[in-house]
Amino acid sequence: STGAVKMQPKAEELKFVTKNDGYVHIHPSSVNYQSRHFESPYLVYHEKIKTSRVFIRDCSMVSVYPLVLLGGGQVHMQLHKGEFVISLDDGWIRFVAASHQVAELVKELRCELDQLLQDKIKNPSMDLCMCPRGSRIIGMIVKLVTTQ
Repeated sequence: STGAVKMQPKAEELKFVTKNDGYVHIHPSSVNYQSRHFESPYLVYHEKIKTSRVFIRDCSMVSVYPLVLLGGGQVHMQLHKGEFVISLDDGWIRFVAASHQVAELVKELRCELDQLLQDKIKNPSMDLCMCPRGSRIIGMIVKLVTTQ
């Protein structure tokens, strides 16, 4: 047989984009340096350094729902070319939702989680797993994240 086979990029060729620095690469000392494929295009990282180019270290892949639910900034939803788009970080990160209902549910779940965390900050002794509202919200998030 003949034809082209798509090759995974070499470790030094793999790059990601950040809002402020443009392209960054995984540092050779990072555990993920040899990873040539990530299921999600999103990474979180602890450290960013610049030597011959900008590198990130201590990084982990993060999938869409944890990023939407636990990422910083406000969650926005809009209709764009017939698709419902959920956006974070002033529109820099965008996801297409399967439907308007899914987009609304994810946005509402994020609002509920934010409120639950605010309640916990106001009352540190509150047991989130024992209160009915907290356990429902946490249960929904666990189910969503583990079944995506």
